[in-house]
Amino acid sequence: MKKTSWSPHNKFWIVFDGYPDASFDNQDKGNIMVIFSRGESADERIKKLLELITNPKNVVVVSDDKEIKFYALACRAKAQSVEDFLSLQDKLPRKGAQMPAAEISCTQMHKINEELRKIWLS
Repeated sequence: MKKTSWSPHNKFWIVFDGYPDASFDNQDKGNIMVIFSRGESADERIKKLLELITNPKNVVVVSDDKEIKFYALACRAKAQSVEDFLSLQDKLPRKGAQMPAAEISCTQMHKINEELRKIWLS
């Protein structure tokens, strides 16, 4: 299965079974929304959320539950295993990480600089 890429700008909904603990604080967490299923199962809540989404092609459901994955696909959303999703995190650049150095020769660098001078300084 093709792995789906993600960005730190994506929004995440995390759906749990049951009710939140009394100490749970669901204030604005940026791009993460925690949802408790309350009187229904988390699976049922996920299905209802999928039905409400106007553009399911932009949604990735991360679950190891086969029924939820098939339901997501039937709704035209993408489905991905937890393992595949977590492996994507290893491929993201770390905060403050340096971009890899360009591997070009001095001659190539000189030619690029000359081309840029022609474009920008003429």
